[in-house]
Amino acid sequence: MLRTLSEDTDFDGQVVFLRVDANVPLDKGVITDDGRIRAFVPTLEWLLAKGAAVVVASHLGRPSGPEDVGLSLAPVAERLGELLNTPVALIPGVSGPLVWSSVDALLPGHVCMVENLRFDPRETSTDAAERLELAMEWADHVDATVVDGFGVVHRKQSSVYELPSLTNSYAGFLVAKEVEVLTTLTSDPQRPYTVVLGGSKVSDKLGVIEALLPSVDHIVIGGGMVFTILKAQGFAVGASLLEKDMLETSERFLAQAAENNVTIHLPTDIVMAEGFSPTASHVVLGVEELESGEVGSEAMGLDIGPQSAQAFAEVVASSKTVFWNGPMGVFEFEAFSGGTRVLAQALTTVTGLSVVGGGDSAAAVRSLGFEESAFGHISTGGGASLEFLEGSVLPGLEILGWQR
Repeated sequence: MLRTLSEDTDFDGQVVFLRVDANVPLDKGVITDDGRIRAFVPTLEWLLAKGAAVVVASHLGRPSGPEDVGLSLAPVAERLGELLNTPVALIPGVSGPLVWSSVDALLPGHVCMVENLRFDPRETSTDAAERLELAMEWADHVDATVVDGFGVVHRKQSSVYELPSLTNSYAGFLVAKEVEVLTTLTSDPQRPYTVVLGGSKVSDKLGVIEALLPSVDHIVIGGGMVFTILKAQGFAVGASLLEKDMLETSERFLAQAAENNVTIHLPTDIVMAEGFSPTASHVVLGVEELESGEVGSEAMGLDIGPQSAQAFAEVVASSKTVFWNGPMGVFEFEAFSGGTRVLAQALTTVTGLSVVGGGDSAAAVRSLGFEESAFGHISTGGGASLEFLEGSVLPGLEILGWQR
């Protein structure tokens, strides 16, 4: 059983290592979406109220080393301080004398943050001995580990796997909620059950498609991945995103869906643009005529069309359980955000469980102005959510006592 936080857990006077996922998007050092930070604040505030001294730790991007200053957690520490209404000091390191002296001096009820964990290559090393070495250093200075970054539980990393094995360790409120919701999707969903998949590649979603086919009623497909499936059906797709090596796989997936009595919903119209630009001229075309616009075969699909968006919305709104992972188009460009916006609006009307599956989907609903409370659950997991649904081993959960 997953070890979770409870009122009986005593943290008074203890130093707690809080592993979060603050891998937020940055634009020239400015956070453009702080959703992942706000998501772990309830766990942090609870630990502080219990008298713990909390060291917040996260990764950010894929830095080449500590010299990669553009991936410093400084903006995260600043934003966290704003949310807590108290300054959060950033310790400029991941290990070493300065880090240890700062951690050892941290008082109960206070919080600090250490630098990007990936500044130390041992954090993500494929050598278990190297990961353990870093974890053992930390274990000498903390009393407990709380993992509240669901986006990293699918990876064996020092702070996610080895350190929890050396200390008292628990899942934070965010991770516990993610497990609860995703378990519902895999074990006892209300029907009709609809999965909406978007994003760029079929290959990214293939595992979850195959895993969910036996248990869902509808699969709705948009985003860049749809062009590989349309191509497999014989449609011309212009210069749209295409995975040629996935055409045969797409054909097999469609056949498997039919065998499992799963209804596949594909777009009937597409917004085709003359290029990948927010100001590109564009036209709505039926899927049978995607190369019939002014730029012909040079056109690329950047969103599902309005007819498709409405049809998808009707499927979603009539469902009792909906899992959505991946935008319907290039929502970052206003001209190509329509499909994603209509789909998100439909999710807010679901009377059962609606789950926004992390990553770009979560960023989309926030950037398009939707209130998070309008959805049943917004996952912070992204890839971890998909791997959970696929039935993969998640080492960061298993080390916390979780079993399927």
